[in-house]
Amino acid sequence: MTVNRRILVLSAVVGVAMSLGASGSALAQDSLNNVSYDPTRELYREYSDHFAKVWKEKTGRTVAISNSHGGSGAQVRSVNEGVPADVVTFPLEGDILGIQAAGLIEPGWQSEFPAQSSPYTSTIVFLVRAGNPKGIKDWDDLIRQDVQVITPNPKTSGGARWNYLAAWAYELERSGGDEQKARDFVAEIYKHVPVLDTGARGSTNTFVQNKVGDVLIAWENEALLSVKEFGAAEYEIVVPSVSILAEVKVAIVDKNVDANGKRELAHAFLEELYSPESQQIFARNFYRPLYPDQVDPEALKAFPELKLVKVGDVFGGWEKAQPTHFDEGGVFDQIYSND
Repeated sequence: MTVNRRILVLSAVVGVAMSLGASGSALAQDSLNNVSYDPTRELYREYSDHFAKVWKEKTGRTVAISNSHGGSGAQVRSVNEGVPADVVTFPLEGDILGIQAAGLIEPGWQSEFPAQSSPYTSTIVFLVRAGNPKGIKDWDDLIRQDVQVITPNPKTSGGARWNYLAAWAYELERSGGDEQKARDFVAEIYKHVPVLDTGARGSTNTFVQNKVGDVLIAWENEALLSVKEFGAAEYEIVVPSVSILAEVKVAIVDKNVDANGKRELAHAFLEELYSPESQQIFARNFYRPLYPDQVDPEALKAFPELKLVKVGDVFGGWEKAQPTHFDEGGVFDQIYSND
């Protein structure tokens, strides 16, 4: 091979390498990692397809979106330990505050998007077997001797924390604000729980697929999805007299996106959650849209009206509720260890 030919071949190799490098860089900029909670698999599968089309129309580029799901407590730990999340979409503010405390999310994230960065909401209901054989009507039925309850572990699941607080709020109202009675009531419920799964989807599988338990304390979307999938001949939903407003929260993981040049993409991904098309996606997946007027009224019929308490009103916000009830040595540890 002549010297000139060697030079041409070497130039071609360098050119290909530079092209691959540029392509790899573009790919890195057009990939997004969303770390989410347990029962949002179907939701973010549909939303990711929608956002990819929006991003393509806006920029002409293709985006690859990776969605990770699990119990939110475990997901928070994974992000804090190095999982490269660009955005987080979690079931409660306390989860994101845990990532903020680790220095990955800047304070003030709540004001970055509308409604304190809460694009949709949900609540907690009961799923029972068809015909409601145990005659379960409200929270107090869950402590009857003949009732076995399925709910996940509040140490690992955000949904389980909503379940716990909803039960606490019910007994607070029933007892006229007696904290000790609320504590005893919630402790009694856990005596009826045969297994604590790590996440909400795991508990749904325990109840629906493994046929364990008489009642599942469930995310509303999980209960509606189960009825849709298996039919009213298998399961039905019981709406309690009091439940809790689950304000789902989203945030950009600032330290990660700034290191990887993904802030524009991450912001667009979360901002699009508030669009009319996305609000319809929420409703189709049985989450309560922030803007119900943007959704087909027929889709809204799935969501019953019920009394919903707020964490801020009853528990002093997640800054207080999380350490009081769910941190190491908190109320849950105390009542469950005495089970």
